[in-house]
Amino acid sequence: MATPPLTPRMLTPTTMSPLGSPKSKKSTAQVRPEITLEQPSGKNKTTGSKSTKLFRRVRSVFRSLPIMSPMCKFPVGGGRLHENHVHGGTRVTGTLFGYRKTRVNLAVQENPRSMPILLLELAIPTGKLLQDLGVGLVRIALECEKKPSEKTKIIDEPIWALYCNGKKSGYGVKRQPTEEDLVVMQMLHAVSMGAGVLPVSSGATEQSGGGGGGGGGGLQEGDLTYMRAHFERVIGSRDSETYYMMNPDGNSGPELSIFFVRV
Repeated sequence: MATPPLTPRMLTPTTMSPLGSPKSKKSTAQVRPEITLEQPSGKNKTTGSKSTKLFRRVRSVFRSLPIMSPMCKFPVGGGRLHENHVHGGTRVTGTLFGYRKTRVNLAVQENPRSMPILLLELAIPTGKLLQDLGVGLVRIALECEKKPSEKTKIIDEPIWALYCNGKKSGYGVKRQPTEEDLVVMQMLHAVSMGAGVLPVSSGATEQSGGGGGGGGGGLQEGDLTYMRAHFERVIGSRDSETYYMMNPDGNSGPELSIFFVRV
């Protein structure tokens, strides 16, 4: 009766389209995995109405694209690295995923089998970010303006100015998980850490946008790439929060640090 858990390499090709990713013109009959992800432990019943209001707020703010010019500051604090663990941090699961030439998505979960507690779309091409991670340390700072009597949790802010290694790189936007996002999370529910390619329909290979250069590694436009790792979440204050991606070998510290700051 029970079927064995699906793994990325066992899956039949499916057409997935997280925000900004190519879509197949032809819809073939496909069997999508049943979504069995559990709700986060802190989820309450009022989240639905709040998330709907937040999503509307994101759309209206994103359309206006406010120009923010804060100084890029990496907050110091939270704790020190010890035995591949940050003191004062909470371990969560983080997944970077997307198509090579489209914007990368970051999903944060309590564990690989739970619904995302945070889903961001970052204005950095997936292939570029993964390439930079292969070269060295990457620091991403997400900054937004602090408002008087601010009651919104920092990770519930809808839009941030995005800096990558100190360079302004557009914006980061929080969004609600789509069906395609949840399919990706379900496909990876048995993966605690690792990187690879999720097969998709070959019909998704379209609009490669000229330029032709760079296609390192032989990845096609229709390949959805992912990288999953343990992150340490450190809350510095109500206006700062940091996620450190931990290296499995525990020797060289975090390869990726993501800072949320209200300034």
